[in-house]
Amino acid sequence: MSDLFFYGTLRHLPLLELVLGHAPEVEPAQLADHAVFWAAGQAFPMIVAQRGARAEGLLVRGLSEADRAALDYYEGGFAYELRPVTVETGAGSCAAEVFFPVSEERWKPGAPWSLDDWLDRWGGVTMRAAQEVMDRRGAYAAREVAGMLPFFRARAWAQDIAAEGAPQTLRRASGIEDVDYQGLRGRPYRGFFRIDPFRLRYRRFDGEWSAPLERECFIAFDVALVLPYDPVLDKVLLIEQMRFGPIHRGDPAPWVLEAVAGVIDAGESPEEAARRETVEEAGLEVHALLPACKGYASPGYTTEFYHAFVGLCDLSGRDKRIGGLDEEHEDIRSHVVTFDHAMELIETGEINALPLAMLINWVAARRADLRAGQVGQS
Repeated sequence: MSDLFFYGTLRHLPLLELVLGHAPEVEPAQLADHAVFWAAGQAFPMIVAQRGARAEGLLVRGLSEADRAALDYYEGGFAYELRPVTVETGAGSCAAEVFFPVSEERWKPGAPWSLDDWLDRWGGVTMRAAQEVMDRRGAYAAREVAGMLPFFRARAWAQDIAAEGAPQTLRRASGIEDVDYQGLRGRPYRGFFRIDPFRLRYRRFDGEWSAPLERECFIAFDVALVLPYDPVLDKVLLIEQMRFGPIHRGDPAPWVLEAVAGVIDAGESPEEAARRETVEEAGLEVHALLPACKGYASPGYTTEFYHAFVGLCDLSGRDKRIGGLDEEHEDIRSHVVTFDHAMELIETGEINALPLAMLINWVAARRADLRAGQVGQS
């Protein structure tokens, strides 16, 4: 049996219960000569030795080997490990263990950490991502889940963005209260991607309930799309890369022309993601980002949601560049073509990624004003 001291996100009892699979008994405790800081640029804290400081936390006594294994699996995704310490409780000092970063080089301390601030900004995202982590226990090693963790957070963050909603002036004004979601059925697929088999019924337009439906939904991400456009040269930048969808459809040409695109990371705005992805994939800074449209890719079976932009920029000398991130196995070639050529590629079908065609046509409808500098910039 083990006694562990928690100073960070696992002080949030719903998260601790999710990881352990049961509600443990806890008591307040402190760790002298230590302080808790945000891990710089991250959504979680780290503890560091600091003379005279006191780290507030919770002591959990009598954790079993099964509990330790669950905690090791969850914390392994953050590159943390247990080390022995002595903590102070209302009943006196006692030995315990604490999760410290595996390496001092992995994370750097940022501002002092606050549990309340974390709950306000990251609590919901962390709970949803933690569920994805623990769902994969037994199927994936902790180090494998560590590589998936940013995508779990991105999926969770998409729900926060979705909560903003959209107008309902023409479509039905009712909402989720007219959907009787009856939960998961069968065994969900939990890998890098996620597929949820579910059962539900909904209230039809005639007011009656539908028959129960059994379907599957691909749980995806919110994605930022950017079409770089140079209104002076009247050219656009297209990217080309190999894609899995055409391979599995039987398409003999799996290299696809697309807009710059990428997952919106947890905590990012769509605009921030759009600018970041344009640098990563095309090595390009845009001087203005114009919101084009946003919406679902295919709402019948996937949660994937697009935030599409046109990025005004200088495309001089940008043709045939290779970009992308090695750690994401990206191999991306850029093509700078005249706008008329881009329209021809839509007509011939060589551009067969509809988001790209959509953005090119968005520019076509505003081309004269864009070239005259009369379209609003953000």
